[in-house]
Amino acid sequence: MIAIPRNRLSLLVALSVTGGAGPAVAQQAVDARALEEVTVMASPIRDSQKAAIDAKRDADNNVDIISADTIGRFPDQNLADSLGRVPGLAIERDQGQARYINFRGAPFRYTSLAIDGLSIPGAENGRVPRFDSFPSVITSRIDANKAIMPNMPGDAVSGYINISTFDPFAKEGWAFSSDLGMGNQQLGDGDIEKLALRTSWSNETVGFTLFASENSREQITDNREYDLELVDGEVLVNELDFRSYKVTREDRAYGGRFELRPQNSAIERLFVSSLYNEFQDFEERNQYILDFAGGAAASGAPHEAGVHGTQPLIMANRMLQDGVYENSTFTNTLGGDFALDEWFVEARLNLTETENSMFLPIAMSRAGVVSGSYDLSDLENPLVEVTRLGTEETADLSQVDYYTTLGYLIGSELAIDATKFKLDGERDLTLAGKPATLKLGVELDDREADGFGVAQGYGAFPGSIDIGSFATDKVWDTDFTNSINGTYYDNQGLRAAWERAAGGLSVEPTSDQLIKLEEQVMAGYAMVTTEFSWGNLVLGSRFENTDYSSAGPEGDYSDSFTNVLPSAHLNVDLTDDVKLRVSTSTGVSRPTYNEWRASAAVNITDKIVVGGNPTLEAEEAWGGDVALEWYLGEASLMSVGAFARNIDNVIYADSATIDGGVYLPSADGEEWTYTGYVNGDNGKLSGVELNVIAQADDLLPTLSGFGVSANLTALDSEFETRNGTRFGLPGTSDLIFNTSVFYEMDSFSIRLNHQYRDDWLSTTENDSMAEYWAAQKRMDLQVSYTLPTPVFGADVSVYANANNLTDERDVRYVGDERTPNQVEGYGRRYLAGFRVNF
Repeated sequence: MIAIPRNRLSLLVALSVTGGAGPAVAQQAVDARALEEVTVMASPIRDSQKAAIDAKRDADNNVDIISADTIGRFPDQNLADSLGRVPGLAIERDQGQARYINFRGAPFRYTSLAIDGLSIPGAENGRVPRFDSFPSVITSRIDANKAIMPNMPGDAVSGYINISTFDPFAKEGWAFSSDLGMGNQQLGDGDIEKLALRTSWSNETVGFTLFASENSREQITDNREYDLELVDGEVLVNELDFRSYKVTREDRAYGGRFELRPQNSAIERLFVSSLYNEFQDFEERNQYILDFAGGAAASGAPHEAGVHGTQPLIMANRMLQDGVYENSTFTNTLGGDFALDEWFVEARLNLTETENSMFLPIAMSRAGVVSGSYDLSDLENPLVEVTRLGTEETADLSQVDYYTTLGYLIGSELAIDATKFKLDGERDLTLAGKPATLKLGVELDDREADGFGVAQGYGAFPGSIDIGSFATDKVWDTDFTNSINGTYYDNQGLRAAWERAAGGLSVEPTSDQLIKLEEQVMAGYAMVTTEFSWGNLVLGSRFENTDYSSAGPEGDYSDSFTNVLPSAHLNVDLTDDVKLRVSTSTGVSRPTYNEWRASAAVNITDKIVVGGNPTLEAEEAWGGDVALEWYLGEASLMSVGAFARNIDNVIYADSATIDGGVYLPSADGEEWTYTGYVNGDNGKLSGVELNVIAQADDLLPTLSGFGVSANLTALDSEFETRNGTRFGLPGTSDLIFNTSVFYEMDSFSIRLNHQYRDDWLSTTENDSMAEYWAAQKRMDLQVSYTLPTPVFGADVSVYANANNLTDERDVRYVGDERTPNQVEGYGRRYLAGFRVNF
């Protein structure tokens, strides 16, 4: 993995040149500069909202836009939080923090992510974009495109998100921006640190931008997991799993842009840009698994359904981990814009490297025996009283005599190298007496993916290590009832001792776990925008040819296919303030690299094998959008829209029972589950969106300073499996609702934000196809005050953020809310800081 230690920041800044190439439409760069400039005005919330609405109004497609200042004035932890307020977009969290986006209720991979118009691969599997590692310091605006045009990637089935970076020419001379914050995660009293710096300089011909960002969050993830089933309507308790995670999450980003704009030349600009970002998740796990079903089977005692029960024999397992998850993206672009006679031409060469890895060393102690009772009358707060075997004396699970302790190693790695060349040209012309713009483009995207899926290794844990000596008397930080009296271990010390005794720790993948995949996509497009007195019409088509090969232990597989992707966009100005948009578009979603690999991952513990399928067909989609937009005053908007998509070859996970001896000789005769990826059919996705952005200054001046933003999306989706069963698409909530209320006057602003989405099929790849997240909601608050006079010529503001004010827990269940399999809590989050701009 490319790692940039903090003491190398000065070297990076000295060498870094950056930013990003603009997208094919030159007007977007102009709009982006306008959005940057509004941040220095007297009413930054209103003014940035106005600029974003104006950009939406002038667009040739259905798009929602977020400005940099809007991002900064919400209590967002990352860009995923910001995007979660866009109509039709919903957040999926990991341990309470926004990470992924379900764009209009679609699976993650139906969304394409680009930086300055250049799409980049998802670090995790080549497709799925993550939004928790991209900092707001790089962002001047975000475009969430809902109606896809020919000059956008074909894999943007549900949406295309483009992050525009800062333009050094937006402000002549020196400019500097900083954001420094510190805070607290209430559960576990964890420290939160935030640092963002950006500087730029430009004159008429030369400009550069440099930026750096570092964030750190310490938290406790309070976790309970379950293995439950329903028997004649009663809950049968098979296992209860008590976990407390100590988590430190860090993300950092560095980069910049250097740009030349020659005067009186056919060369309009030349630039080189660079962006490096990484995300690290350091995770200590303290876990106890209480196996009631296994204990009943071993003792011959009855195992009966009910939310209350007593068990004379319970099998207890303990897992202690000190591991890390890491991913990074390093993207570099060389670009130029040229005026060649009547053509305006943009050329881009981009090199991107992504890395994603996981390493979890676990000391796994098995087959301890205790007695006890359980109470699940409150499913979100399970209670278990554990006693010494055959007695009523309270048992200490850290002191139980476990039958054996194994060293259990879990790891995965995936590195992607991508090279992209993109050439776009446009010119004005006349069609049937009407002014028009012709745009043509070609693109070559060449990718190589190398690594391995989830690999696991077992071995005897070193007998020279006394795990009990690493136990502490610190009880778990929890908002649940700590009925098992769980206490923490010194996990870091235990891992260090393990590494010394073993001479190092590593996991070696087998040949059937390796991922080696090459993919080349050649694309071209043509589109014409014709202007009329009543609006405009955009017609065009894109073609994409895909060649790929996947290597596996049984041989190599390769294939090639071509997609033609037409689209049409009609924009009608019904009045000066009312716009109607009607569009139709097509798309193609290729399998992820995990799905396309010619290899498999083996989970010995759970007796599960997950294999790729290099013969998977790409998903193909077509559909339409309609939207009616009413622009009220300068910074207010009401809109209603509807959309529908039909999707062929829907990819999902399917399962079968196999003989475990195929993958592990010692498991010969055992029944294992094999999960592979297959194509379903008859996918459908549709929805209705309502959006209101209302400023009192535009509608009710007596309430000057107040404003509200609210949107509601109703969604429906389904697809058909190969056996005819129908499910909703992963990620589709029936209802998404976002609202915020703010007040802004002079130097003071306050904003309260609420987000809600109801239940949705989990987007984790599961074989049961019946795992759901229950409805989630969040309430956040930000207060900001700008000092009335500059400090040494700089504008200074102070702010305070509060997240998860209602202390929500997130629940996941299987099939029915009566059978949850996970409940997690995280506590409230507080951050205070200041911003300096000049």
